[in-house]
Amino acid sequence: MESDEAAAAAAAASPQGSGGTVTPAPKKRGRKPKIKEDSQTPSSSSQQSGGKKTKQSVDEKYTQWKGLVPILYDWLANHNLVWPSLSCRWGPQLDQATYKNRQRLYLSEQTDGSVPNTLVIANCEVVKPRVAAAEHISQFNEEARSPFVKKYKTIIHPGEVNRIRELPQNSKIIATHTDSPDVLIWDVETQPNRHAVLGAATSRPDLILTGHQDNAEFALAMCPTEPFVLSGGKDKSVVLWSIQDHITTVGTDSKSSGSIIKQTGEGGDKTESPSVGPRGVYHGHNDTVEDVAFSPTSAQEFCSVGDDSCLILWDARTGTSPVTKVEKAHDADLHCVDWNPLDDNLILTGSADNTVRLYDRRNLTSNGVGTPIYKFEGHRAAVLCVQWCPDKSSVFGSSAEDGLLNIWDYDRVSKKSDRAAKSPAGLFFQHAGHRDKVVDFHWNAADPWTIVSVSDDCETTGGGGTLQIWRMSDLIYRPEEEVLAELETFKSHVMTCASKP
Repeated sequence: MESDEAAAAAAAASPQGSGGTVTPAPKKRGRKPKIKEDSQTPSSSSQQSGGKKTKQSVDEKYTQWKGLVPILYDWLANHNLVWPSLSCRWGPQLDQATYKNRQRLYLSEQTDGSVPNTLVIANCEVVKPRVAAAEHISQFNEEARSPFVKKYKTIIHPGEVNRIRELPQNSKIIATHTDSPDVLIWDVETQPNRHAVLGAATSRPDLILTGHQDNAEFALAMCPTEPFVLSGGKDKSVVLWSIQDHITTVGTDSKSSGSIIKQTGEGGDKTESPSVGPRGVYHGHNDTVEDVAFSPTSAQEFCSVGDDSCLILWDARTGTSPVTKVEKAHDADLHCVDWNPLDDNLILTGSADNTVRLYDRRNLTSNGVGTPIYKFEGHRAAVLCVQWCPDKSSVFGSSAEDGLLNIWDYDRVSKKSDRAAKSPAGLFFQHAGHRDKVVDFHWNAADPWTIVSVSDDCETTGGGGTLQIWRMSDLIYRPEEEVLAELETFKSHVMTCASKP
């Protein structure tokens, strides 16, 4: 299968738009909308005339995509969520079997207040490559929960969970953002399982990171080399913490059960969580900081993006002022950033201008001038999340409010053929299984071409969300020569089948 043809086929089945009658939603679904002075509200007559048609269009395009699932995917699991989750992250791999592996998955439940907001720890059975039958992966019920995803533990979270990030040195330790200035740290293995009923007391975080002067809702990162945490917020600042003093065990063995908190003795006050102040507070943004990322090679270097359209690089060793500030990295608010784990010169940014831009930090200057290496244009709405593939340095994903999760390869930009000129340069796969905005996704480091993605479905269904775990066919991303050689071995069989009446 040719990659560009696959992308075109997937694009043809991508869901677009939303509409219809929407039931009242909780106070926030997904990234909080920003009111623009030039925004126009459609008239009630246009909504009435176009809403039903738009909803029908979404369903039709989704049906087209579902028909292509056996061709485009090696494996796919669809899991209906009663409450939307604004974040999804892979945890540690628990065990391996002949045909599938078992792995932790971190989600959340953003409720309407009738029950508490929760942090959910699930066990996921990840089917290994070239195991699932085509007819099985395409036969799923959108309204049902997947048999591959089982809830393991529930933590009652103090407020909505906007963002989840795991500590790379020990992915049983996670950080969460809610609508508050604090970052909450959880040891998910030692936290008790809770029953989320109205009026239940919230779970107690293992550690609270303080230092923001206003709410910090989305920008959150954990360092790949040290137990450092980075956050950004509405106070326009970037805050750095080290939780080293509170860690007793950061086990590389996923079966270790060390606690993140140093025990100070028996009989102590256990009604309040311990807290730690920042190692540094960094000022340079002029508006809300929307996302942050660490350098893959240094705990002292990191970057941030914000609603001021700026991309800023920092170095904790040189003080609290920006090392490099790109004043107009995009033509609108920046929502997300990611630093390439395999090439520490490359940084991705995503924006409300619907584009993804690739920057080489060697080309950035301290006077605010910065030209991206390339501008990727393939979304039709604001980009919410970008992430590099852990397996190949030129591949990355981007998700957006248009319901698409695009997979790009920068190496293919210069190799783009005229034959596939209809698809954007570098785009080689579109995951179109979500019918509403894709608020988060995460590549699986233990199974690099397996992705978990989550959509907030309030626009199309009036509530809930969809979690999907999927792996595209390896015929799409493997080297072309290798794929053609494999297909050649099946040529005679295919020709025989085609010649039969």
